[in-house]
Amino acid sequence: MYQDFQKYLQATLQQIKDDGLYKNERVIITPQSSGIKVEGNKDVINFCANNYLGLANNPELIQAAKDRMDARGYGMASVRFICGTQDTHKMLEKAISDFFGTEDTILYAACFDANGGLFEPLLTADDAIISDALNHASIIDGVRLCKAVRYRYANGDMEDLEKQLQAAQAQRFRIIATDGVFSMDGNVCPLDKIYELAQKYNAMVMVDESHSAGVVGKTGHGVTEQYNLRGKIEVITGTLGKAFGGSVGGFTTGKKEIIDLLRQRSRPYLFSNSIPPMIAAAGLKTFELLTRDNTLQDRLHDNTKYFVAKMTEAGFDIKPTQSAICAVMLYDARLSQEFAAALQEEGIYVTGFYYPVVPKGQARIRVQLSAAHTQEQLDKGIAAFVKVGKQLGVLK
Repeated sequence: MYQDFQKYLQATLQQIKDDGLYKNERVIITPQSSGIKVEGNKDVINFCANNYLGLANNPELIQAAKDRMDARGYGMASVRFICGTQDTHKMLEKAISDFFGTEDTILYAACFDANGGLFEPLLTADDAIISDALNHASIIDGVRLCKAVRYRYANGDMEDLEKQLQAAQAQRFRIIATDGVFSMDGNVCPLDKIYELAQKYNAMVMVDESHSAGVVGKTGHGVTEQYNLRGKIEVITGTLGKAFGGSVGGFTTGKKEIIDLLRQRSRPYLFSNSIPPMIAAAGLKTFELLTRDNTLQDRLHDNTKYFVAKMTEAGFDIKPTQSAICAVMLYDARLSQEFAAALQEEGIYVTGFYYPVVPKGQARIRVQLSAAHTQEQLDKGIAAFVKVGKQLGVLK
């Protein structure tokens, strides 16, 4: 059988390559940072990491992980409810709850698991999920695993959301699901308006803060801070893999009873090992650092404003952004790959995004700013974009 299946796979892979959609993985040979070395010992400036606060190589986080590994061991070798819960896990859950102003928190191996295990334990075929059309794949998969009636509204379109909420009045319970920051465009969900509609139509709200927590809001506490809704949203999911240290681990935080039921029935939680003690300890240190002052968040916001302003001034087509994501629109998949490759030759490390990660005809380079970027690195990145943009005919 495999010989026939192999031919099918080879043909499919070749078609992906022919369409200019094949993804190659480049190898980094240094710690993750704003400046890295790639295979071949080439120095590049990194503009495509989710390392928004520059904490992925923070000495305090590294030391916290080392200390906890010495004190609590390497791994748990168990799921949480058997013998996989240590004091560090409970301390981290409390720190996350305190950060978001929520009642309780549950940890997962990744936010993909948090979203994948969220809806099915809470909702039945009698209920409804109203989901933004550009939600992350993990939310989409989580919705698919649930038997609730599915509604979808156009990205950030409150008129369409209201229509879907009106239709969903036929169901028992309703929950609106949205990304806090949509990762390919960088736009922030209009959570204030979503919350108003939820109140009007008797619905709950779920927000994925993966790309917004640590970034959005005056002190980086996410979209609930930005819209003055701290503690009012029923469910928030997020990750330790982006602004909060860039490692692994996800979480769901929110109303106590929701979190309690997830502990009883959420399959990715019940059937996956708990995160290692060293990861939990580094996460705990992250939240400690972020409560000291707002230096990192302020620097990130300044870097983002500067980069977006200079790129727009240069003539690039930039998606409107309220986050640390700057989508440089190129529209053509092959062009996005050629542009990224040319930038790497200039010492700028970025990635072209194209179908199926974004819709066909919407290819782009997603630049992600970090608090770790220096003024010199920002200026070098902008200059390289302009040079390559002219070479490839993107700029006049």
